[in-house]
Amino acid sequence: MTAPDPDLPAEGVGDGSGQRRSGLRNPEGAVRGLGAGTLGLEALVLLLAIQPIRVVGGELSGAAVAAIVALAVAAVVLAGMMRRRWAWYAGTVLQGALMLAGLLHWSLLAVGIIFALVWGYALHVRRVILSR
Repeated sequence: MTAPDPDLPAEGVGDGSGQRRSGLRNPEGAVRGLGAGTLGLEALVLLLAIQPIRVVGGELSGAAVAAIVALAVAAVVLAGMMRRRWAWYAGTVLQGALMLAGLLHWSLLAVGIIFALVWGYALHVRRVILSR
């Protein structure tokens, strides 16, 4: 048995079959991990940001702290639910809710914009990997 020629396209790519191969053994699992990791990181950043926002960013109301904790809990719950298709849509809604929390404190809008961009990239990667 001979090794495949690296100059030729992989099987299923460019051979007219219409199928793209990502090269991943479990592409669905990979994108689930990407989504869960993104949401988990977002929850961690939100919780760790409470004290610096209070010290540097000025007054942080109790409602803003409650919103941060609620959004972090929602992100963790959604990270665990990434097997379900609706969790991706709920993650998008979560990004909008975080930006809306910017009405409570300007720094939440900044964090919301950053994570909305990251989430958008995760959705793009998901679409590219799972496209057939």
